This record gives sequence, structure tokens and C-alpha cells, in this order.
Amino acid sequence: MARQQSVHALCVLAALLFAASLPSPAAAGVHLSSLPKALDVTTSAKPGQVLHAGVDSLTVTWSLNATEPAGADAGYKGVKVKLCYAPASQKDRGWRKSEDDISKDKACQFKVTEQAYAAAAPGSFQYAVARDVPSGSYYLRAFATDASGAEVAYGQTAPTAAFDVAGITGIHASLKIAAGVFSAFSVVALAFFFVIETRKKNK
Repeated sequence: MARQQSVHALCVLAALLFAASLPSPAAAGVHLSSLPKALDVTTSAKPGQVLHAGVDSLTVTWSLNATEPAGADAGYKGVKVKLCYAPASQKDRGWRKSEDDISKDKACQFKVTEQAYAAAAPGSFQYAVARDVPSGSYYLRAFATDASGAEVAYGQTAPTAAFDVAGITGIHASLKIAAGVFSAFSVVALAFFFVIETRKKNK
């Protein structure tokens, strides 16, 4: 009897350990298709305009869409704006692919701003294009969030009216100048030592 109870206890313990080792089910992410497009988002960047990373800036504004009933944004506590790759810059690049599950989306990789939502007046932010933004076509997407930080609504500029960013590539001009000066000095130094060695040999 005691032996049977011991075996049963070991079986129960093994089952509990096995259950604990299993990965917990992933929490369901918020899907873009499930959110109301309740925000009107605009930008100072014009379609096709080229902005230079680390140099230029743009202004983004957001407000409750005029088609929404008054007070529809009563539960909005915050807003976060992201810079997203336009379809032209997603083509054949899986690491930039749009996903309906916001937590898995790879198109909107760059944070523009995150701040409290003000229902009284449109929000705006001047964004200096970050130096690490690569060359490509972009649009802007804004999410309204609730008190827990979860996305509850969104809005965006038209992906088909994207603006362009010219990323920082190659070597900075100052480094090129320094390299040129160093190369010229090396040639002069080499010629000087060659002349010195030649005179030593002649003596």
C-alpha cells in the first residue's frame, strides 16, 4: 500500500514537472485590422520629398478624425508615432515586412515620439530624422493607447504618398579630407627618407 502511494506521488510529481517545463502560450497581440482608424495624421513632408538623415526634420500632427463622434477619444491616454517603410521599400525585404499583428510588424521600426494624448487640441511633434534611418521611402503611423499602454486606435499618412529619406552612407567628408592629407604626408615622408638614404649611399 505504501509502495503504491509512493509510486503515485512520483507520477504526480513527474506530471507537474513536465507541465511546468512546457512553454506558456503566447499572449495574443493587437491586430491593426481590429483597430478603428480614428486618428487623422498629417506631415509637413511632401510626397516624394527627400529628407537627409541626421540633417533634416519634419513635423507630424494628429487629432481625432472628423468622422468620429465627439468623445470617442475619451479613453485615449497616450499617443506613439512611428516611421514606417512604405511598400516600395518593403519589396523583397522580409525584415521590413508589414504584419497585421502589431507586435510582429517589421515595417514600423523607428520611434518618432511617445507622449500623452491631449483631446483638447491636435498634437504635433517636430522630428529630426535620426542618423540611423536608412535610405528608403517612408510614411508615418500614430497609435492611440489606453491607460495600460495598449493600442486602441490608429491613423497614418498615405503609404502611397510616401516621402524619401537619404541615409548616411560611405565615409564622412571630414574623414575623407583627413585620409587625403595623411596619404599626401606619407608620400612626402617616403620621398624625404628615400633622398636621405640615397645621399648616405653616395657618401
